[in-house]
Amino acid sequence: MRIFIHDDFLLRNETGQRLYHEIAKELPLIDFHNHINVSQLARGYSFENLAQLGVIPDQYKHRAMRVGGIPEAGITGKASDKEKFLNWATIYPKTLGSPLFHWNALELKRIFDIDELLNPGNAEKIWSQVNEQLAGNAFSAVGLLKKWNIEWLSTSDDLLDDLEVHLQATTRSGIKITPSLRGDSILAFESDHFDRWLEKLTVATDASIKNLNDYLKALRSKLTVFQEAGCQFADHALDAGFTFRMVSEEKASSLFQKRLAGGRLMPSELTELKSWMLVHLAGEYNERQWALQLHVGAQRHTSSRLRRLAGGAGGYAAIGQAADIHSLVQLLDNLEQQNSLPKIVLYTLNPTDNEAFASLTGSFAEDGVAGKIQFGPAWWYNDHYEGIRNHLQTLSNYGFLCHFIGMTTDSRSLLSFSRHEYFRRILCDLLGEWVESGLLPPDDELLAETVRAVCYGNIKNWITTKNKIHINETI
Repeated sequence: MRIFIHDDFLLRNETGQRLYHEIAKELPLIDFHNHINVSQLARGYSFENLAQLGVIPDQYKHRAMRVGGIPEAGITGKASDKEKFLNWATIYPKTLGSPLFHWNALELKRIFDIDELLNPGNAEKIWSQVNEQLAGNAFSAVGLLKKWNIEWLSTSDDLLDDLEVHLQATTRSGIKITPSLRGDSILAFESDHFDRWLEKLTVATDASIKNLNDYLKALRSKLTVFQEAGCQFADHALDAGFTFRMVSEEKASSLFQKRLAGGRLMPSELTELKSWMLVHLAGEYNERQWALQLHVGAQRHTSSRLRRLAGGAGGYAAIGQAADIHSLVQLLDNLEQQNSLPKIVLYTLNPTDNEAFASLTGSFAEDGVAGKIQFGPAWWYNDHYEGIRNHLQTLSNYGFLCHFIGMTTDSRSLLSFSRHEYFRRILCDLLGEWVESGLLPPDDELLAETVRAVCYGNIKNWITTKNKIHINETI
């Protein structure tokens, strides 16, 4: 029987096969948004077993295991590593039709040269076979990273995180590993944890925060630390229900003072303070020539029980309501009017927003700048086969596919970089399909240029070119 992950996996036409094998396959990876544990890379960490590497850090797999009826103790709880892996092996065959079925097969094939599809019958054998390989230096955290042909990683980091590990990881691996700012803590005024986070900020910056100006000054000093560590991205989650309402600095100062004094802000006041702060921060990012990623539409608060058991990022979130496009446009327009609109990457978790987000790539164009507003890659619940195809088709319909900055993993697992291959195969197959159905000309030079740009060249230029962006200039 033919193995599942063969050379032409997902490549159903000759043009797509040629584009993938001759162009896309060998291009380095730049992953500009992920949650990889940088300290493991800095320490040269070696994994004891396959569960530690590919199950315990992967919330996609956690969610599938819950759906399949595995008790939480056997997913994120007190079960042994081996028990958690065997639970995953029980569920994996049931993921037939989901991206997890593809990804897990790619992970085992590309890293461990295992062609068998995981199931309860072969789980013990695969467990032993992989664990034996993990004992070698070539399969340390750094060794695994090198197997994916990664050129640059940009990880997601809180304002108060230690960034020395990025330099240590870069030195150890020889791969460029830089932080990006996850700015949600800065705006979490409604959280019970904000006061403790603020205390840590005062200690880290040796500041006395008694008003909004003090807060902004402390933030600015930490942003400079990120800048010095090579940061080129900031990221904010605009979850389901995001609204924008701009107020004066005086009003924002008053609201911040109320929160500082222990007052509970009303929903409308939270909207006003967060709106003002988001505009201010975006201006800071623009001044530093960072790009701003906006992740829109997640319904993160679902099961209170699972939040208590698995933590705030436990894989149980859902797709939220369609975005308030008016609020999103107000935010971008406000920034543009202040001449402080940074490069933007828009992600949506709700696929009904795809057309609207793709159309926004042409709504805030800047003279001499190509691709300033990006419709970010198919994200989270959308990074499956049909979701990626739909994203590429929609972007082509309403924007420029040739300006697209490509795939990212948004993952905590070092095995998840298989998703770049998954994306590249789908892209090449789709272009080949268009050629062979007569929708595109069989122009090898044009097709090759597009594949190089989308898979590698565009993001490389986008994050390294400071003022004016020249897509494809080094391709």
